[in-house]
Amino acid sequence: MMKLNNPFVTYGYKGPEYFCNREQETQDIITALNNERNITLVAPRRMGKTGLIHHVFNRIEHTQPEVRCFYVDIFPTKNLQQMVQAMAKAILGKLDTPTQNAMRKVTQFFSHFRPSVTYDVITGMPTVSLDIAPNEERNTLKQIFDYMKQSEIRCYMAIDEFQQILNYSDKGIEALFRSYIQFLPNVYFIFAGSQHHVIEQMFTSANRPFFQSTQMMHLKPLEESKYRKFANVFFAAQERQISAKAFHQLYQNMHGLTWYVHIVLNRLYQEPAKSITKNQITQIINQLTEEQEPVFQNYYQTFTVNQALVAAAIAREGLVEKPLSNDFITRNRLPSPSSVQAALEKLETNQFITRSSQGYYVYDYFFAQWLRKNSM
Repeated sequence: MMKLNNPFVTYGYKGPEYFCNREQETQDIITALNNERNITLVAPRRMGKTGLIHHVFNRIEHTQPEVRCFYVDIFPTKNLQQMVQAMAKAILGKLDTPTQNAMRKVTQFFSHFRPSVTYDVITGMPTVSLDIAPNEERNTLKQIFDYMKQSEIRCYMAIDEFQQILNYSDKGIEALFRSYIQFLPNVYFIFAGSQHHVIEQMFTSANRPFFQSTQMMHLKPLEESKYRKFANVFFAAQERQISAKAFHQLYQNMHGLTWYVHIVLNRLYQEPAKSITKNQITQIINQLTEEQEPVFQNYYQTFTVNQALVAAAIAREGLVEKPLSNDFITRNRLPSPSSVQAALEKLETNQFITRSSQGYYVYDYFFAQWLRKNSM
């Protein structure tokens, strides 16, 4: 793999050497899948959930070449048809050798859906698209799973942002999905989600189809000392290091969320200064916030007055355990508890505010920084 100019990766998965720790989580997921247990992986967005999945699959592909791994992100999908199309592109043709005869077998299996095949000019791997007619989405999904079953190849499939299916206008998708996958003897799943309370309810509520059907895993922030050690491996190549105090400031400010820590480390790595100070970290955070000011202004303009007040109050306090308490409302001069609750629910639905086991906080740290500076 090509060596990166900057080892602090801010998007995608670039290989195990640029992936920080998570050894226990990696092994736990692999062990569960190898022992026929599905996984529900819960983590706030930008905690490193997607990177962990790719890291797990990278290790499996190198140690168990007979296994096929598939990753599908359904966050951008708006309905069942789009989800099924995304799954078809990720899976179809990947369980066969990419020969003309194999592709003929795939197209015959899905002939009812008029499949079209394109090939990657570099890897030669096929991508299959299906022409899914209205009201045929459920049957198509079943056929995709039937295709995986008849291959008799062991498959591990990750569906990222799985709670997105609850936003589809199509009804009964949870029950449909559960009814299909329980008869797949060779396919095991990672259901990943970032909306903590939503994804948990899907898999822990007794009246839901997926009740107690998976092993629950909650992804926590990387251990601070191990994270700093990882960072200093790369800074050592520049003959410098980040001190424990400076890293602690960065880690605490970002609630330990991997992407936010990494984007600051990425900017620090490009700096020529030999020492890494708290002031330098603060300057980079301010710079990153200013770069996104037009975006944050657009966010803010979409808020109602109450939403703006609640978002700003949470941003000022950093982490709020009880946003409906009299203390919080009085201290921040907010409207009635019912008005705060309505604003909070809308902000959470639109993912401006997120909820962890410790409380509520503004999801985007740089937006929180902007709110603290610009709101009344």
